[in-house]
Amino acid sequence: MSDTVNTHLTEGGPEHKLRDGVLGLFDSVIMGIAGSAPAYSIAATTTALFGAVGLGGPAALLYCGIPMFGIVFAFSYLSRHDQSAGASYSWVRRAMHPVLGYLSGWALFVSALIFMVVATFPAGSSILSLFSDSLASSKGWVTIFGSLFFLLMVSAVAAGVTVTVRVQIIMSLVEIAFLVIFAGLALFHAHHVATFSWSWFAPSIFHLPGGSGWNTGVFTAGALLAAFYYWGWDVTANLNEETKNAHKTSGLGGILGAIIVFLLFEVFTIGSNLVLTESQLTDENNAADILQVLGQAVWHGWGGKLIVVAVLLSTVATLETTLIQVTRTLFVMGRDHTLPRQLGTVHVTRKSPFVATMVVAVLSLAMFVGSQYFGSISDILSYGYGAIGLQICFYYCLAGLSVVILYRRHIFKSVSNFIFIGLWPTIGALFMGWVFVQVIPGLNAATLWVGLGAMALGLIPMLYFWFVVKAPYFQMAAKEDRHVIIEELEQNL
Repeated sequence: MSDTVNTHLTEGGPEHKLRDGVLGLFDSVIMGIAGSAPAYSIAATTTALFGAVGLGGPAALLYCGIPMFGIVFAFSYLSRHDQSAGASYSWVRRAMHPVLGYLSGWALFVSALIFMVVATFPAGSSILSLFSDSLASSKGWVTIFGSLFFLLMVSAVAAGVTVTVRVQIIMSLVEIAFLVIFAGLALFHAHHVATFSWSWFAPSIFHLPGGSGWNTGVFTAGALLAAFYYWGWDVTANLNEETKNAHKTSGLGGILGAIIVFLLFEVFTIGSNLVLTESQLTDENNAADILQVLGQAVWHGWGGKLIVVAVLLSTVATLETTLIQVTRTLFVMGRDHTLPRQLGTVHVTRKSPFVATMVVAVLSLAMFVGSQYFGSISDILSYGYGAIGLQICFYYCLAGLSVVILYRRHIFKSVSNFIFIGLWPTIGALFMGWVFVQVIPGLNAATLWVGLGAMALGLIPMLYFWFVVKAPYFQMAAKEDRHVIIEELEQNL
C-alpha cells in the first residue's frame, strides 16, 4: 500500500497481530449470514416493522435492500486494497478524513454495545418461553437468563476465531434448515388470515391515504428498521486480517451472505403477513419472540417451539459476530493508539483481542442490567433499533462514499467498474445519508439521545488522542495516497 502513514499504523510485534490466514470462503459466507442473524432479526424486529409500515414490510426490505447492496459492493472493493480489521475505521480515514474515519469506528463500537442489550433480551425471552410464557415476559428473569447467555458468548469469542467459526458453521446450518422448514409451512399453510398481494412490494403502499402523496415518514421509519435487519454481514470485513486471500474472500463472503439473508427476510415477512393477525403483530408481549407465535400458528404444540431453537442459535451467532466486529475495531484503534494501547494487544496463545473482548463484555453487561430502568422490553427494543439504525446509516454512508473516492480513477474504465464501484455504492451512500437525515425529526427523545448522544461521546477520546497523545492516525493522508493506484487495482481484482 502506498499510504506510508497507514503502513506505519499497522506495524507491530506478535502481541499486536491476529491469527492470519485461518478463514476460507465458506467460513466467510457463514460469518456473513450469522452476522445478519436472520432468525434473530425476524424474531426481534417483525413487530416493530409492522408497527412502522403495516403490510409494507416486504417493500421496505426490498427498497432498502437494493441500495444496501451498493454498500456490500463498496466493502468488497475496499477490502481489496486494505485488509484491515478496522474496516471502515481505516478506509474512511484514507479516503476522506481521519475525523470521519474515527467516527466510523466509534459508530460501530456504540452500535455494537447497544446491540448487546437488544439482542440479549430476545435470547433470555426465548429460553424462558420453552418453559413458561409468563417468565418470558418478566424483565427480571429475562435479564438474569440473558446475562448468563451473553457470558457464554463472550467465552466462545475469547477462545479465538477458529473456535468461533466452527461453532458458527454448525449453528448457522441448523438455523437455516429450521427457517426453510417454517418458511414453507407459513407460505403453504392451509389457513391464511390474509391473501398474498403484490401490493406489499409496491411503492404505492407508502402513499398517504387516498393516494395524495408519498408518506416520507413511514418509508424512512421502515428503511431505518430494514437497515437494522441487514446489518452484520460486514463482519467479514472485520475478519480481513484473519482470512485467506482476504482481498477477494471477505468481500465475496459478504456478498453471498447478504443475498441469502435478503431472501430469508423477504420470505418470512411475507409469511408473517399471511398467517399472523394484526393483533398478534402489534401485541407488545410478542415484541421479542414473534417467531414463536408464527411457529405455533403453522405447527401447534411442541413442533412449533422448534423455531425457538433457530432464534436461540441465531442470537448466539449474532452476539458472537457482533463481538468479533466491535473487538476487532477496538483492537485496531488500540493498535493505532487512538484508544488506550492495551486494547491493541492479543492473547498469547489464542491470538484473539482478549483485552478488548473483556472491556466490551463488562460494558455490555452494565448496559444490559441498567436498561431495566428504561421501561418495558418492547420500549427497550424499539429505542435500541432506532438508535442502531442511525449509527449504521452513518458509517455505511461514509464507506459507500469512500470506495468512490479511492477508486475514482478507475470508475469509467469498464461498465462493471461504473456500476459496482461508482453508481451502486453512490446510490447506497446517498440513500443511507438521506434516511439518516429524514428520520431524525420523527424519532423520540430517548432514541435520539441513545443514537446521536452515544456517537457524540466519541468526540471526547478522539480529541484527547488527537491533540494530547498526537496519534499518527490523525495525520491526513497525502493527496496522492487518497486513491487506489492502477497496479494495486490490477493485482487485487
